[in-house]
Amino acid sequence: MLTVGILTTSDLGARGEREDSSGQIIDGLITAAGFHVEIRKVVPDDLVTIVETLRLWSEQVDLILTTGGTGFGPRDITPEATLAVLERQAPGLTEYMRSGTASKTILSYLSRAVAGTRENCLIVNLPGRPDAVRECLELLLPLLPHAIETMQGPTQQHPQDQEK
Repeated sequence: MLTVGILTTSDLGARGEREDSSGQIIDGLITAAGFHVEIRKVVPDDLVTIVETLRLWSEQVDLILTTGGTGFGPRDITPEATLAVLERQAPGLTEYMRSGTASKTILSYLSRAVAGTRENCLIVNLPGRPDAVRECLELLLPLLPHAIETMQGPTQQHPQDQEK
């Protein structure tokens, strides 16, 4: 079973002033898809804290999904923290999220989310808004098992292309 860490970056959430709705949505969707949520935490929008958490968790789980901090706000630094720990980028995942949700809102193109790998862990930045998290994760769910399995060693064959 593939293991997941869910990291919510939010100053208000870390202070207990906002419910972690996006983290709850990720937890529900990823669990229903057969993944096991190993770790879940809310941290402030602090570069050092996010970097340290991503480094530590990347040694413990197969997949880290972050939520929050991907916009244009001055405290939105999740992509920068993620880039600091990635060994290889996977821009197709975030391009797919942006283009796949653009028909619902043109604001999807303002996302600065990044994705990539660190050792055998895939890290993906998701938006902070609950509805956007759901839309983006639903797009990615069919891709994630194969991406992770490929990172961890040779696969016997590629899954058939899926219809949109």
